[in-house]
Amino acid sequence: MAAALILIVDDEPSNLAVMEAVLGENYRLLFARNGAGAIALALKHLPSLILLDIQMPDMNGFDVCRQLKADSRTAAIPVIFISGLADVGDEEKGFAAGGVDYIVKPISRSILAARVNTHLSLVHASSLDKSYRDAIHMLGHTGHFNDTDTGVHIWRMAAYAGLIAEAYGLDEAHCELIELAAPMHDTGKIGIPHVILKKPGKFDVEEWAVMKTHSKLGHDILRLSDAPIFKMAAEIALRHHERWDGSGYPDNLAGLDIPVAARVVALADVFDALTMRRPYKEAWPLDQVLATMQESSGNHFEPAMVQAFDAVLPRILEVKADWDSKGS
Repeated sequence: MAAALILIVDDEPSNLAVMEAVLGENYRLLFARNGAGAIALALKHLPSLILLDIQMPDMNGFDVCRQLKADSRTAAIPVIFISGLADVGDEEKGFAAGGVDYIVKPISRSILAARVNTHLSLVHASSLDKSYRDAIHMLGHTGHFNDTDTGVHIWRMAAYAGLIAEAYGLDEAHCELIELAAPMHDTGKIGIPHVILKKPGKFDVEEWAVMKTHSKLGHDILRLSDAPIFKMAAEIALRHHERWDGSGYPDNLAGLDIPVAARVVALADVFDALTMRRPYKEAWPLDQVLATMQESSGNHFEPAMVQAFDAVLPRILEVKADWDSKGS
């Protein structure tokens, strides 16, 4: 992996030399002596980090930073101000302009190295998080690539799942993981023939047998990653059609043997499916949906999960109304 690219901007050659001595061994470096040059290099090379002086002859560092943040191509690049201006007000201006840190000259080599390492670690973490979310988004769409009628079902359902998990008493991290993993629950549908997915009516026995394989197919795809989010998604994909009374598939698991994330998603999935229009049915009236959810307590769904659903129903309906207002 290539070393991170850092743009260093300072009109004093001695300061550039110090920063090169501290950082040159571990990072690739670009240098600019003025604001215009800094902006040009930032746009051309899109560095991972910018170290920016404030007092420069053509334009000051605050203005340079503002211009960088105003351009979508460079807005996400973190800027650390390095300046001889030591007043609190100067630091405040730096942060207001969009800087992420402020180092006062004369430069401490150890502080400079530590701050650069810290902010590049944050950049890496942010990039990794975006990569995970992009992968989740792609896999979520993959499961419905041939099933266009589901529209935004997976994203709306995921929001329901997060709310239900919270009401059920799961901790914040677990709730977030479930909400992120939920959109991938039908990833395995990518392996189901079009004629079955798009059939405008009920499946016959053979078609239903094929359709049920999507849970195992999704699990086999998602389990290839050791990342916690994909391990949970694989578990949900495999188990979200199990039922509390043991009558579900693929393994007739019952009760607490069904993973909690799958129990959450199962309820959110059914609620959303009943309230949405499909080629073979109209959306059910809300009172009919809610009656069905109550009737399913103890057979399809865990009773405590239904109680959690009831507790956050007003918030769920707000989410639904928001999606409905977008025409989805």
